[in-house]
Amino acid sequence: MSVSAIIKSVQDTMRKDAGVDGDAQRISQLVWMVFLKVFDAKEEEWELMRDEYVAIVPEGLRWRDWAANDEGMTGDALLDFVNNKLFKDLKEMELDEHSDPKAFIVKAVFEDSYNYMKSGTLMRQVINKLNEIDFTTQQDRHMFNDIYENILKDLQNAGNAGEYYTPRPVTQFVVDMVNPQLGEKVLDFACGTGGYLTSTIEHLINTNQIKNIEANQVLQDTITGIEKKPLPHMLAMTNLILHDIDAPKIKHDNSLTKNVREYRPIDQVDVIVTNPPFGGIEEDGVEINFPEKFRTRETADLFMVLLMYLLKDGGRAGIVLPDGFLFGEGVKAAIKEKLLEEFNLHTIVRLPSGVFAPYTGINTNLLFFEKGRPTKEIWYFEHPLPEGYKNYSKTKPIRLEEFEVEKLWWNNRVENESAWRVNIEDIKRANYNLDLKNPSRETESESKSLSEIIVSLKSSQAKIIKILHEMEEELKL
Repeated sequence: MSVSAIIKSVQDTMRKDAGVDGDAQRISQLVWMVFLKVFDAKEEEWELMRDEYVAIVPEGLRWRDWAANDEGMTGDALLDFVNNKLFKDLKEMELDEHSDPKAFIVKAVFEDSYNYMKSGTLMRQVINKLNEIDFTTQQDRHMFNDIYENILKDLQNAGNAGEYYTPRPVTQFVVDMVNPQLGEKVLDFACGTGGYLTSTIEHLINTNQIKNIEANQVLQDTITGIEKKPLPHMLAMTNLILHDIDAPKIKHDNSLTKNVREYRPIDQVDVIVTNPPFGGIEEDGVEINFPEKFRTRETADLFMVLLMYLLKDGGRAGIVLPDGFLFGEGVKAAIKEKLLEEFNLHTIVRLPSGVFAPYTGINTNLLFFEKGRPTKEIWYFEHPLPEGYKNYSKTKPIRLEEFEVEKLWWNNRVENESAWRVNIEDIKRANYNLDLKNPSRETESESKSLSEIIVSLKSSQAKIIKILHEMEEELKL
């Protein structure tokens, strides 16, 4: 049975449990169980590789001790163990500055988790299903992406998946174009389930940069993230552990609650790749952490300002932003002015509608820039839809191979039907409006608009003349 089928079977079993109410609780229940199973598989590896390894999860609480045996505890005994022993002991782990960093991860995960299931019998059925996945094998680890896709589809039904999910082809393309190098500190300060961070790891592996133990240790220390919500944070931790990051450096925090003026050079990073939540409004008081001219409660705008403070000179970034940022005025114009004066915004890839379907229909853009020198011109690239497509959808998602056209163009830029460039002076004259349309399609749309305007004017003129005649007749009476 495939991993996807196993997860579907698990969730079908959970639906029978009276204690699990809705998709959000079902997903949360699944995630802590998967985390504990994954972590136990990793601990088995660490025990084999390191003679001096001291287990993080105490004996008796490890997945192998109470869950791995299909004939193990069930019913009320299992429920009592999970509620009054497993969760209690892991939440209350006593840790200090000498404790293994991985222990803090386990404690943090269980502090934010709950056991919603009320039937020990159904819980045993779920555990037995999960035991069909072997996270010690590379094949099943790679299949974890299937679990992600299933979980994220259900998160959509829970109401707010758009905050967590960026299509994998988009994350991989952004990372490949920003091209992080081993030793550079990479950050995603709104990392959701960790898609950009795992894409970075895969990019470093695919470009043959992880060649030995020393290189792997550098990797462990330089992949960093921040996520404020418990569920995606737990998913990100699990995801990175499965990508062989032993102690993921992902803070459970809101990146926007620290005053940006307090950041020091030591806090800055070489690479930022991110898809900040857009369309959201931050809580009262968050805007005080930003200079007055950048104060707003719109989430994506605040993250854009934060990015500019966290990127070091010479650093590079790739970020997803909605159309509203490109044409927005007021605070948005002030942010864009700072961006273009202090950063080289060299490329904007305009994505068609539906890329984030079904989570949102908002049109989005990929902005690529580097810090340390002003923008002189911006290249635009309008991502072409596959032949026969009117837009992307849930059943027709964007695919990684479609970005080959951008990749072929990237280092040998010429203007064509998809690509054009705009001088910075033109952008300044337009009050920093970056919402510029493809000129190769502009003529057709302009002439069409003009003809429509002429028809509209003629129609309006006829109506005005008619009204004037009627008024004239009224006056005669």
